[in-house]
Amino acid sequence: MSSVLKADVLVVGGGTGGTAAAVQAARRGAKTILVSEFPWLGGMLTSAGVSAPDGNELAAFQTGLWGAFLRELQQRQPGGLDWGWVSFFTYDPRTGAEIFADWVKCLPNLHWISGQIAQDVIIEGDRISGVQFADFTVSAKITLDATELGDLLALAEVRHRWGWEFQAEWGEPSAPAASNALTERYSVQAPTWVAIMQDFGEGAVAPEIPAPPVDNPDRFTGAWDGYTPEQFLNYGRLPGGLLMINWPIRGNDYGEGVDRLIKSEASRQEFLQESLWHSQSFARFIQTQLGPRYGLAENIFPISTTIENQQNSSLLPSFALHPYYRESRRLRGISTVREQDILPIVGGRVAKLPINSEGICEAVAIGNYANDHHYTSGDIPLQPKSIRWGGRWTGTPFTIPYSALIPGSTDGLLVCEKNISVSHIANGATRLQPTVMNIGQAAGMAAALCAESGCQPRELPVRVLQEALLQDSEASAAVIPLFNLTRDRSDWLDWQRYYIDRPQAYPASGECPFSVEKQSSQTANTHSEFSGIFRRLGEQDWTLMLTSPTSLAGQTWQLVTLDSETDRFLQKCETEKPLTVWGRLNFAGAWLLSVSVELKR
Repeated sequence: MSSVLKADVLVVGGGTGGTAAAVQAARRGAKTILVSEFPWLGGMLTSAGVSAPDGNELAAFQTGLWGAFLRELQQRQPGGLDWGWVSFFTYDPRTGAEIFADWVKCLPNLHWISGQIAQDVIIEGDRISGVQFADFTVSAKITLDATELGDLLALAEVRHRWGWEFQAEWGEPSAPAASNALTERYSVQAPTWVAIMQDFGEGAVAPEIPAPPVDNPDRFTGAWDGYTPEQFLNYGRLPGGLLMINWPIRGNDYGEGVDRLIKSEASRQEFLQESLWHSQSFARFIQTQLGPRYGLAENIFPISTTIENQQNSSLLPSFALHPYYRESRRLRGISTVREQDILPIVGGRVAKLPINSEGICEAVAIGNYANDHHYTSGDIPLQPKSIRWGGRWTGTPFTIPYSALIPGSTDGLLVCEKNISVSHIANGATRLQPTVMNIGQAAGMAAALCAESGCQPRELPVRVLQEALLQDSEASAAVIPLFNLTRDRSDWLDWQRYYIDRPQAYPASGECPFSVEKQSSQTANTHSEFSGIFRRLGEQDWTLMLTSPTSLAGQTWQLVTLDSETDRFLQKCETEKPLTVWGRLNFAGAWLLSVSVELKR
């Protein structure tokens, strides 16, 4: 008979949301057990190899565990995070995995067990009371489904969705009116099995990447049309010459027969094997087309047991432990995030706050990514939700309501991954790593609060949860997105509370109506100084022609910022003015990321 472990909070799945949930629950004081399938924690950010997170990049949105993770990366990653152009933060996935492992080690009330998959869910009446694994059972007050594909929802027969909703369901503007060739071929977005390649340098010859049993290089013809080979490779460039291969255009996205992921274990294994071979085939194509200096990186990931009877096991440390899943089974919750809930209000730059029937703001997590869908052939036109800010494009902010984490009728359960209650269309924006990390933190805090008070998630007042997130002693998290409200302001907490309690007053501009509060300088000691001539090419489109340092004199760089004060300054700056800028160069993106500017005297 298997042993029975007891916990206040059980988190099943060690991905982005599950890791954040477990850390937050334990930091709150709950006795927490985290059970993961893989030997690394972090999911999309680490074990899935997507070490180039998208969204929540603006300084005002770098709060909570997400902000803490970025600060840790900046300290630990030699050379900083300015390597690729797909993200402002690219890093070695091993560094991310170390951070999460260290967070867990610091918490004596958090017990992490790896290499286990849920076998069954224990249900008492309408309440989930635990989960059975192969070698043990965990009994818990609150269980969190943090699996990559919402597996607990299926095991417990909790009502959930998989696939598309059409126009008649909620009137989403981008939803198709009826089934079509795209919806029939791809029920959910395509996953990607990420490979990490390496640029071994001029004249080097890397080991030849063998062809997988299924190899069709014609599928990748034209993959980087419109880009130079260098631009293509710099998309996900990481430190140390590493290259993250997660390319959506005739690349290694793989969605053929994606329903197999949820039909049976055998069919899932079949899909996973095909997906891995597809990615291996793409890596081989890159090597054959761009030269032998590009090969598979060595010793990046620990050996995964995701695929049974693996071939070419010597290649596996170059491939992520599991695919980057963009979509999951999705809970049918108390409320559902629809496309209308993530789009900016008319004439504004932010989505409306989620307000329930009692007039209470339910926001518990922030996201701001554009709505981005991946299908390996075909596409769907989506309503735009992007704006120019800081000299570049970013997504308009939105929030996730607490009620989207709670099942409609089942107690004892919260969700905290891509399995929240969200439509297929809106999932394209809610699925990104920082948003899921914020969701995980909120779910973990909610679970701990429920365990403290002996209540069910649906009984927990959302205002109590919001206050706990805002006042967390180690990683306080914003729940209201405001472009110019950074965590270092003395009035940050006051303004967060103000709009939580007065959601109707939330400004369409997404900016607080306060005067600038000068913050402590972060320039001289940590950033380089550049001087040059500022040029305005258009609205939120700026360059700096450098005059110093002399080694870069005459070069013109796109000028971008994640800082609200700098954004405000540059919006008002006259063209052709001499500027001094403190910041960092990103050679892959050809931009100068500025943290502070002043007119040159």
